[in-house]
Amino acid sequence: MTQKLNILAVTQLPSMARYRENLRKEPQFAVNVVTDLDKAREAMDDPAKQTDVLVLDNGLGDDVHQLIKEVRQTYPRLLIILIDESADFAMPGRADDVTTTPFENDDLITRIKRLHEDRHLQTLRADALPSVRVFAKSLLKAGKGKAKQQAAVEAIKEIGYDYVAFYALTATNPPEMTLVAQVGPNDAISGAPKKQEYEGSLIGWVVRNGQSRIITPTDELSHPFLQKKRYFTGVCVPVGTTMRFGVLFACKEAENSITQENVMILELVSAQLASALAKDARG
Repeated sequence: MTQKLNILAVTQLPSMARYRENLRKEPQFAVNVVTDLDKAREAMDDPAKQTDVLVLDNGLGDDVHQLIKEVRQTYPRLLIILIDESADFAMPGRADDVTTTPFENDDLITRIKRLHEDRHLQTLRADALPSVRVFAKSLLKAGKGKAKQQAAVEAIKEIGYDYVAFYALTATNPPEMTLVAQVGPNDAISGAPKKQEYEGSLIGWVVRNGQSRIITPTDELSHPFLQKKRYFTGVCVPVGTTMRFGVLFACKEAENSITQENVMILELVSAQLASALAKDARG
């Protein structure tokens, strides 16, 4: 069965029914429509609700562009489409695309599908990068469990990160996030927190939510290394989908040095690691 694309549409109350009716014509879409930017933030932060595409009505005011800025930082792989029906011509800005006629000839549905296909193609191209191919080979040679997790963090450090760690999810009650593999400077290795809370920590949020996240020292939900400004940019990527194994955490000393393309590469490494760990689990 084809996995549905999760659409979060944010629009004004009078337009709510129109958005819902139009988007639900596409059977591949699972649609959630809200009328408030704060409700949109809550939906994206909810670990029980996955969002693949964010559709934003520009008529909600200037705060729309602030939300786009936040989303670009926090959810770098989320697709964003801006709706501006009051304009004859519009530029997407930091969004991925913009439409002034979303409901004419199913323009919005068409744009969502095209963006999704483009993103899928980007992922396939990235999968052919030398760094990803080298990691795939190293996984085949690595032993079970921790050996594969260590191979993953070492491969990520080789592509330009200053410190990399893997936190494993332990199925205790409550669940625990435990540091099991890391690579980096000696002071970082010795000072890294060995545990992270399942509830209330950045690592726990990513493993519960299942979405990658870029972080900075000013983010409310962060990591001790960034909070103490040991590093200035970090990224967390979940490992596993139906079977969640943990989280890869990587950071750099330079500010604003992690891009959407960087996250995509880490997600490919994560997917290969999850596949290898799943095979180990099946024996």
